[in-house]
Amino acid sequence: MNDIKQISVTSIKGIGEETAQSLEQAGIRTVYDLLEYFPFRYEDYQLKDLSEVKHEERATVEGKVHSQPSLTYFGKKRSRLTFRLLVGRYLITVICFNRPYYKTKLEMGQTITVTGKWDQHRQTITVQELQFTPFKRNQDIEPVYSTKGDLTVKGLRRFVSLALKQYGDDVGDMLPHPIRIRYKLLERKEALKVMHLPQNHEQLKQARRRFVYEEFLLFQLKMQALRKIEREQAPGIEQRFDDKRLGKFVETLPFPLTNAQKRVLAEITSDMKSPHRMNRLLQGDVGSGKTVVAAVALYASILAGYQGALMVPTEILAEQHVQSLQSMLGKAGIRVELLTGSVKGKARRLLLEQVQSGDVQVVVGTHALIQDEVHFHKLGLVITDEQHRFGVEQRRVLREKGESPDVLFMTATPIPRTLAITVFGEMDVSIIDEMPAGRKVIETYWVKHDMLERILEFIDKELSKGRQAYVICPLIEESEKIDVQNAIDVHATLTQHYRGKWQIGLMHGRLSPDEKEAVMQQFSENKVQVLVSTTVVEVGVNVPNATVMLIYDAERFGLSQLHQLRGRVGRGSDQSYCVLMADPKSETGKERMKIMTETNDGFVLSEKDLELRGPGDFFGRKQSGMPDFKVADMVHDYRALEVARADAVQLVNSESFWNEDQYALMRSYLAETGVLDGEKLD
Repeated sequence: MNDIKQISVTSIKGIGEETAQSLEQAGIRTVYDLLEYFPFRYEDYQLKDLSEVKHEERATVEGKVHSQPSLTYFGKKRSRLTFRLLVGRYLITVICFNRPYYKTKLEMGQTITVTGKWDQHRQTITVQELQFTPFKRNQDIEPVYSTKGDLTVKGLRRFVSLALKQYGDDVGDMLPHPIRIRYKLLERKEALKVMHLPQNHEQLKQARRRFVYEEFLLFQLKMQALRKIEREQAPGIEQRFDDKRLGKFVETLPFPLTNAQKRVLAEITSDMKSPHRMNRLLQGDVGSGKTVVAAVALYASILAGYQGALMVPTEILAEQHVQSLQSMLGKAGIRVELLTGSVKGKARRLLLEQVQSGDVQVVVGTHALIQDEVHFHKLGLVITDEQHRFGVEQRRVLREKGESPDVLFMTATPIPRTLAITVFGEMDVSIIDEMPAGRKVIETYWVKHDMLERILEFIDKELSKGRQAYVICPLIEESEKIDVQNAIDVHATLTQHYRGKWQIGLMHGRLSPDEKEAVMQQFSENKVQVLVSTTVVEVGVNVPNATVMLIYDAERFGLSQLHQLRGRVGRGSDQSYCVLMADPKSETGKERMKIMTETNDGFVLSEKDLELRGPGDFFGRKQSGMPDFKVADMVHDYRALEVARADAVQLVNSESFWNEDQYALMRSYLAETGVLDGEKLD
């Protein structure tokens, strides 16, 4: 059997050096690459009854020419030809752009076939393809490939067809026979042929189903094998601590723990006591009490004789965490200190000495924690907050500051289950899915820009009660490219509007750390009543007195980001409000606003956000570790993803997977991706 991964495309009859160069631009070098170059969509040429065709759907219909064609010109070379076509009981109008030569070919009563976009309201079809004969086609569904350079869709169809004839029987199958039988999956070579040359939709559905499962299974095998190997090769530290002393510490906390907090703490402390290194993701909605969980975990590590480190993305967040942890751990005599880029000179040298000697038991900081000069005495627990804001490398460097310390990743961005088990597939996941008692639901309203005066009156009433407000803008300064309210202009407008009555602060990313700190300090102390800001305040800022969140041009933000911003209010005992000011033009924008007013559940919102934006944009940029699937879609195929994950866990933990011949191709795949050599995956 030929190894098609090694055979050049030039071995296919009809592909010379010139064509091979064009194919290389599309990443196609071998026969395997060509056969794996799947269509991104399919043209459907089956005849349809117009009563079943939806508005703006593509359709192929057959009918009789019912009027003489009318031709009009506009511009230099542009034209529009229209005529009436009788399709069954429908008399419709056919529109052909820039094809004036059709006029001489069309005859009254002639039966023709038309493919195009159907406008249900106007009863028109805009032509993409026209045959001057009754319907006739060898294949109902034709593949459409992405093309680059000199490549054409027609050419790619021919090359793939030739490759299938010549090498189709040499396609190996990575899925063992028992798995294919269990899920009634097509053989790989058959599924591959159908993906490129489907005869009907049902056949295509089965081929796609086969590749969706295969892609998910292989990815999850990588994740689970990596997890197994890391656990075996990098034993953690058994952190032994007194449960009674930990329980007494929990009793000193300002609020009783929720059941969800107790559950995740049990999972975390169990990991810390085990000989394996903890590698756990802690998810919790805004305000669910992750910091309290972090404090208890840090205290447990200190009881066991170790130090703890908490790395956060911004200085503001680091300062807030230090205050929170000092208030909780300080009573127990634990030293919590802050290490950021702003700590300089003598103070920095002294702090680094105290961290190295073990006098400082908990260090909170930004990426300053991973500088070469930072040395711990005995690091036992590493916590990373809003971990998706740090790269894989940054997280690894912090982890290596100790001898295999336990690692806990925290996020207040509720991550949909599909993403959590894909991007973080090698981790254990804990979820705080319960809010502390007594928290009021934040009332959320969607308003148009013309209601600004009424909103400012409402804010004025809240401020008169001694409360405070955030006003969030998408940009810092005016932009010619995007017509959105910007922080500087809004600050000027509100300063004028509330002149002599309220103090208005301004916060954005271009301020120095000292300036940001000064503004936040003034807002925390209520010396500033309204804080105009960009999304710098999105994560971790805690001012319980703030009860109003006004977001300008809210349609510019994703659902998860809007939810994060909304979570800046509702932190005290007073009723809080979030006002989304938006005039969305798109249906997606309107849908976002509607969803925000209907639910305060971050996990529901995260699922909706994933549906609306897709996995690549969920974190605001391409997430490190996000796989690129050719066929599978994490959102729509999530059930297959969960099945594949469960299967991968079972396989990797079975003796047969590592020894039997039927799994040899899977093991080869793991070796190719570097997992079996213990290499880290991105």
